[in-house]
Amino acid sequence: MKRWTAALLLAGFLFPVAGCTKQQQQQGSGQSGANMASLGSLTGTAGGIRWSIPKRWTEQGERQMRVATYAVPAAEGDAETGECAVYYFGKDQGGTVDQNIERWIGQFEPDGVPAKSRKDVNGMKVTLVQVAGAYLAPAGPMMQSSGKKENFRLLGGIVEGPEGSVFYKFTGPEKTVAAAEGEFNAMVESLAKI
Repeated sequence: MKRWTAALLLAGFLFPVAGCTKQQQQQGSGQSGANMASLGSLTGTAGGIRWSIPKRWTEQGERQMRVATYAVPAAEGDAETGECAVYYFGKDQGGTVDQNIERWIGQFEPDGVPAKSRKDVNGMKVTLVQVAGAYLAPAGPMMQSSGKKENFRLLGGIVEGPEGSVFYKFTGPEKTVAAAEGEFNAMVESLAKI
């Protein structure tokens, strides 16, 4: 079983991952309550929803096409920090959930099968995805690769909010993402309608 699959299970998410038994998937459930303590008092809002921002994450403000960007501290030994970008394009804008998931997966040369799942959080549908491998680091208005980054990982969440979908895309070196995975999961669990 891949390291990122094991970390995912420990974080309390039950993803259908090939080669993983239901018992192995259930071993990690119930951990998300402990992760809620990682959230701070600051919140973000977009598309009729709000979320709590993890304490260790630093808000970078709005950028082109983003409502928020959070810098995530690098894990020991990683030279680069992680980044969680939040996008909101308006009601019925930004493409379908599946189109966005496939686009995110396409930004990687995966070293395994991407994991996808759906869940309900406070009455909203949330689709989660994660993929690991070589990240093609898309940038600029045409989203062309700015160079390949090996051993990267993506945790993504798309929330179908009351005013349209809100997209959360967390990327970074594998160890950095693994270290902050519980925080990302807690942020997703904090989603609420406003």
